[in-house]
Amino acid sequence: MPSVESDALRVHFNSFTERLAANPDADLATIRAMLEELHARSAEPTDVTYAEVNVGKCAGIVCTPTKHTARGAVLYLHGGGFVGSSMHTHRKLGGHLARLLGAPVVVLDYRLAPEAPFPAALDDAAAAVEWLLGQGFAPEDIAFAGDSAGGNLVTALAVRLRDQGLPLPAAIVAFSPWLDLTCTGPTFETNAASDAFVQRPVAENMAAMYLNGTSPTDPLASPLHADLRGLPPIYVAYADQETLQSDSERFIERARAAGVDVTAELSPGMQHVYVLMAGRAPEADATVANAAAWLATRWGKQ
Repeated sequence: MPSVESDALRVHFNSFTERLAANPDADLATIRAMLEELHARSAEPTDVTYAEVNVGKCAGIVCTPTKHTARGAVLYLHGGGFVGSSMHTHRKLGGHLARLLGAPVVVLDYRLAPEAPFPAALDDAAAAVEWLLGQGFAPEDIAFAGDSAGGNLVTALAVRLRDQGLPLPAAIVAFSPWLDLTCTGPTFETNAASDAFVQRPVAENMAAMYLNGTSPTDPLASPLHADLRGLPPIYVAYADQETLQSDSERFIERARAAGVDVTAELSPGMQHVYVLMAGRAPEADATVANAAAWLATRWGKQ
């Protein structure tokens, strides 16, 4: 059974969904304000410091553990449907990951759609990689991580780097990734009643704002449709109550068929991006700890 703490995430998401249903014509500013409330779901981590810096073309927050024991750094790209959330909504999650990993986590404040549609966020992420390289980190000591839309972006970024013949990260962590912007995965239907947050009409609207006319099957917009050969090891954590469950499952199947080393973690009874309950729900803490332990074995393996 889900913990009492994790049930709070459902309550929060239900409130979000109910407010959208009551105000179907809510403007983007209202939706963004709702998404900014997500930071309250995470508890403040201990033994971490924060610094706002310029990361390539964007602002970012560097989450640095007081016990710096690992050799690498993580570039973290937040979720929010490509149109909302920020480095502030995901600062605490980045801090929990940094503390567990013993390495800095850089939460990037990439540009959002519709003002900056595809591929602006990818461009910002690529510039952030260049910034990390400029800080002295070798490619094999850099990992990518992200949730929901951010899980899409970190995977697409690796595809883009591979296609450009550039060095790849040591590893990728994707929490509840949104990997198919066609929004046709079967769990959009079968999990519609259990997912308190992501429903197909909202997803389709966010995808349209991000794509701005680009095909939803473009491999850099929907990594599920990409050639996945040669990608680095990937950790995919997802939940059986989310409508994006089949995005993860189809991606895992395709990636493994392409020869990619994939580690999968399915959390029963959990909601979309349940890791945002880090520090409050044992299920979230377990997944973040598992991802950190997995990442710690990947530094310098290229």
